[in-house]
Amino acid sequence: MDGELVHELRAIVRDEDGHAYRCAAYGRKRKDGSWIAWLEFSPVGTGGRTRRTGRETTQPDRAAVLYWATGLEPVYLEGAVARAVGTRAGSAASSREITES
Repeated sequence: MDGELVHELRAIVRDEDGHAYRCAAYGRKRKDGSWIAWLEFSPVGTGGRTRRTGRETTQPDRAAVLYWATGLEPVYLEGAVARAVGTRAGSAASSREITES
């Protein structure tokens, strides 16, 4: 999946098992000109693997994706990391959600 880093969030997010992640918003332009975006959670420290959500938003352009990403609150990120861990990033289902045009 090709995506462009849109925004790195400062918050450290923990999953329900206590694993700590840094979060970044990624996006991709679709054929119709709109953008889709998802979140990627990279483990803090050594080990672990990056987790990603399915599509979190669809916006008219990259600037709107950036605006969306800069407004994410901690409670949203807690839910997003739970979704990312639950989808087992890289599975066919999570990849399909992001690659839809």
